[in-house]
Amino acid sequence: MARISIPTSARLPSSLRVDASHPAVAKILGHLSRASLLSVALDWLDEKNLPLAAPYLRRSSDQDGADDDEDDDLNPPARSPAELQRLYSRLQARKGSKRDVMDRIIEGDWREGLSLYQLAMADLQYLHDHPTSQKWSAYRIVPLKTQSADLDQDGAQTAVDKESLTIPRFHPSTFLKALQAQVLPDVKAHYNFDRHKDLPLLLLRIFVLDSPYSTSLGLANGSGQSTAGASFDTSRTIYIAFPDASPHIYISKPQTFGTAGFGVGGGGGGESKSLRNLIFEGIPKALSRPRQRVTLKSTNLSTRNLTEILDRRGAARTNCAGGGWSIYADEKAKDTPLDIVALPTPPLSDRGSDEENSNLPKTQQRPHKKRDLSPASRGEERAVKRAKVVAQARFADTARPDDGKGVERVDIVIEDPFSPSGTHEQSPHGAASGWRPNVRLTFHGPHVFAGVRQLVECGIIDGERMPGWMTGEEGVTVGAVKHGRIRGHKGSGV
Repeated sequence: MARISIPTSARLPSSLRVDASHPAVAKILGHLSRASLLSVALDWLDEKNLPLAAPYLRRSSDQDGADDDEDDDLNPPARSPAELQRLYSRLQARKGSKRDVMDRIIEGDWREGLSLYQLAMADLQYLHDHPTSQKWSAYRIVPLKTQSADLDQDGAQTAVDKESLTIPRFHPSTFLKALQAQVLPDVKAHYNFDRHKDLPLLLLRIFVLDSPYSTSLGLANGSGQSTAGASFDTSRTIYIAFPDASPHIYISKPQTFGTAGFGVGGGGGGESKSLRNLIFEGIPKALSRPRQRVTLKSTNLSTRNLTEILDRRGAARTNCAGGGWSIYADEKAKDTPLDIVALPTPPLSDRGSDEENSNLPKTQQRPHKKRDLSPASRGEERAVKRAKVVAQARFADTARPDDGKGVERVDIVIEDPFSPSGTHEQSPHGAASGWRPNVRLTFHGPHVFAGVRQLVECGIIDGERMPGWMTGEEGVTVGAVKHGRIRGHKGSGV
């Protein structure tokens, strides 16, 4: 540890090490499975990562008995990184406990501490293993225009430029330099970029430490040499995702990093909110250029499903074609809104089973069940078939339970007046005004819109009269309904 630490405005270096005995280290690594832990250790030992993740190796025997002391260690150090790679590869090939691997890492090969770069890699591995561990909110990058005639006048008013199609260029190093200038001087941040393994995303992990020191003093264990370690336990981690070829960004909810509750979103209440506001205000400033200012506009879409948010606010054509309109977003299809398209008929289970049964040998065919041909049964069967056809027309191929694009919560406020008798009460001024009750709808579930689709197929919801926002075609999870149309609610930005 450095003997003297001077507060600076620099960001935390990736090579800065956290003591291996710090409780946060064991907590971060403990969230990973044994297979993921071994995979991360091998990534640390990769040649390109080795300068920032150097392990503890066997020292040259300057004194007699130096090698004997290391041989008596429960986790004796290796002589080279290549030897460690072979060791962890052998551990991958056989079964064992995760505790043995953690002990090997903390008390053996990285006993001198783990760098912030290593902890960032472990944290990102947890994100890949648990895609729903973060709650994301989508924002659109919109250009601004100056309303004042004097462009050089300080404090000139600006407004969203709805006619401009300019999208700012994004360069990681330039963006980080500009974003660092927006960070308060009494906090320190560590930044780490990583490419998502499966999705066309660039992930930026920001670890914010409540300390003015950019040395190991700010990372010391609070119960040990320095009281500054308490700032590590109350630090926050936030992610920013940059989708390819899209004017949107996704920001995660701040997560507690240290022993105060790693992985629990919203820990710290006001601190997490202020951190998010700080990042939210700094991003458009970091993306802006002279005479090319931008801002962030909420899209009312928040979910833990990163695949769904990328599908709705990414570079694909599904941004403006949700629900039944998704048939026009299929690049392989040749249909256009000008074509006369009949309602698609979904495959019926009875007809499919009959065709398969007729193709079997007579000895293997199942006996046909006699159908009840009563008028009531035929009417019920027609209603079920029609409900499935209507659901297919309203949702097309979206809102499937197994499509991996589900949202877990939708909050809607109904602002339309309610008049069950079809008449309106007369106000003192003679104008008609309906009763406007306070109606709030909240849908919960692993896939909200897939659940609505199933209710339409069962005939519980009238799919023909159902509003469009219930199919998910608007691509929002928070909004207010007025005159049958959904819009942003309470400062959501729309």
